[in-house]
Amino acid sequence: MNPRQLKTFLAVAKHGNFTRAAGDANLAQSSLSDQIQVLEEELGVQLFERSRQGVTLTPAGDTLKAYAEEILALNDEAKAAIRAAAGLGGQTLAIGTLETVAAEKLAPFLSRFRGAHADIGLTLKIAGSGELQRRLEDGSIDIAITFDRGEQDERFVTRLVSREPLMLIAGRNAGAIPPGNLADLSQLPFIATETGCVYRRLFDTAFAEAGIAAPDIVTQADSIQTIIRLVASGAGYGLVPRLAANPAVERGDVAELLWPGDTPTASLIMLWRRRRVQPPALSLLLASASEDFRPVRPADARLRRAG
Repeated sequence: MNPRQLKTFLAVAKHGNFTRAAGDANLAQSSLSDQIQVLEEELGVQLFERSRQGVTLTPAGDTLKAYAEEILALNDEAKAAIRAAAGLGGQTLAIGTLETVAAEKLAPFLSRFRGAHADIGLTLKIAGSGELQRRLEDGSIDIAITFDRGEQDERFVTRLVSREPLMLIAGRNAGAIPPGNLADLSQLPFIATETGCVYRRLFDTAFAEAGIAAPDIVTQADSIQTIIRLVASGAGYGLVPRLAANPAVERGDVAELLWPGDTPTASLIMLWRRRRVQPPALSLLLASASEDFRPVRPADARLRRAG
């Protein structure tokens, strides 16, 4: 297996179609088909199921996909590390995160990191939690900083950054009365993101852990900032990370209401690929993050995994 074959294989796996994959890989379709055939012959297995609807991975192909991504990522990392060791070209880091986290948590940290390591070029990529996971898998980002989705993947190392409290908010002019108990919360109209979004998981988990029925979602919005604006207009209540809502509270756009019980929290984590040798720039970022972000409490130590 060579890198060219693996890139071609991943293009077909991504598109599920030989014609689109050939265009993505800048190959004639016949050349792409020949590469896949040679790869299948070399491995002695069928990698794709062909049908009129396109192609799908076989169990063997699905297994190869994870290894192909790892091999190509390691190949790129080795080239970058060797060039850096030889003093050829600067080091770079691609950091993926959520928009709220970038604005309210990372901006000051990255400014300090850049000041201490001016030779490292930084690229900040904003995306949803699912897209961040995909970008980690394909190697287009080096590290993701996001809220914990409760998923386990041994390909990646997870480090807890902080426990971020959630905030119950209402429109400043809505005349909202703080709920007297947890049961009252389930009677309120809420605005939340769609099911599958990391923020919606935080919302659902908060009510599940409180042992009460989830309230009606009267409006679904595509982002935390949209939720805050809708709450400010009086459209309903919101339960959002405090770091996202604080500016709106300080401006007087929304009012914070006391949560009738233990304040729910969300785990902000860093994720990066597990490797034998970490790129020097990533190692420096991880060391700086350990010093810069607030220490993890002993009770949270279970979330750390060596790697």
